[in-house]
Formats: sequence, C-alpha cells, structure tokens
Amino acid sequence: MTSASEFVFAPSPRPSLPIEGTSVRFPVRRIYCVGQNYGAHAREMGSDPNRTPPFFFSKPGDAVRVPGEPVPYPSSTAQLDYEIELVVALHQGGENVTPEQALSLVYGYAAGVDLTRRDLQAEAKKGGRPWDAAKGFDASAPIGVLRRAAGLAVPQGRIHLNVNGQTRQDGRVSDMIWSVAEVIAKASQLWRLEPGDLLFTGTPHGVGPLQRGDRVEGAIEGVGEVSFTLG
Repeated sequence: MTSASEFVFAPSPRPSLPIEGTSVRFPVRRIYCVGQNYGAHAREMGSDPNRTPPFFFSKPGDAVRVPGEPVPYPSSTAQLDYEIELVVALHQGGENVTPEQALSLVYGYAAGVDLTRRDLQAEAKKGGRPWDAAKGFDASAPIGVLRRAAGLAVPQGRIHLNVNGQTRQDGRVSDMIWSVAEVIAKASQLWRLEPGDLLFTGTPHGVGPLQRGDRVEGAIEGVGEVSFTLG
C-alpha cells in the first residue's frame, strides 16, 4: 500500500454517494452507461430499438454530483440535454457473469441524470469519433441518495423527470430493452467489474435541452429522487 507521503501531491478524495438510512457512504470507482436502452428513446434518436447487443460509454467517477453539490452549466456547448436514468451500484465484482448471477453484485439503486452535450455528441457521431467530450465532462452525473437493494425487488416502476415543474420524461423502468441483470452481465464481458462501479441503465423518451437556472427534479418509483438547479 502506497502511503500519502509517497505521492508528488495529495490524491483527490474518492467520490462517494450518500446511502439512505446510514451515515456511511458508497465509494465510487467507475461509471458505465448504456446507450439507447428504451425503445421510444432509441427511435427519437434515430435508431432502431431492437435487441442488438447493448453499447456502452463511460463517465469518470468524479463526474458524480450528489444532493447539495453544485451542477454548473458546462463550457463548449449550446445544447445541454437531460436524461433521467436508473443507476445501479455494485458492491461485488466479477467478469463474464451470467444474468442469473448478476443481481448478487448489486448493492443498491439510485436515480441519476446523464447530462449530455448533445451538439458535441452529434458532431462526434458524424465524424465517427468517441463521445468522451459529450458525455464525460465535469459534474455530468448528478445522482440522488442510494437505496440499498436488500429486500427490494428490481425496480420496474415509473421513471420521470420534470424541468421547472413541467414533466419532460415519463416512462417505466420495465420498458428497458435490456434488463438490469442483462446489462450487468454484458458489461462484465467487456470489463472486469469491481466494487464501487456504477451503471447508468438508459433513459426513456423525452430528452431535451436545459438552460442556466433550470430546476431539474427526477424520481424513480421505489428507488428515490434526484434534483438540482443548473448553475
């Protein structure tokens, strides 16, 4: 184990999530995100919502923002979009796990928002380039309080998001093309999953732009809420 005195400068604190009903926190390692995992959203983005293997992109762990932390409007974009998502937090890892094994890796669930520089994403798509600047920028992953999975069924209920009190997204987690277990299993074929990993599992239709000062409030039935004011 390397001591703090052996670093050139003090390492940044590890990002973490608050956990409902306890003062301990969930340490965040990596964030994996599934693209277009709801049929209606795939169609609104111009894709065919069939069950081809899910594709993934990522955000850095320190993109997380928890309740009470500021979420600023990012630089270099004229179209910042919201995407409400079920977030899955893992407390066990593994590789090549089966869907039957996958749920044993889950510690809990939270509501999160995948903020997206949509104009930069469109440019990247046209040029066949990566989405990193469009998806993995600072404060691009606001997340609510984590609810432990013990004793809970896998969420299937309503998922919705309001902007300034107006409903913009409204669907059901059960509308996902690939289930939570299938998403975890597929991700474990691409990476060795580890404790502390988060998976954003896709968003329902109705994504759209935000402006500075907008109040964003999302919720997932049986899971919890996420909210912030865009600075």
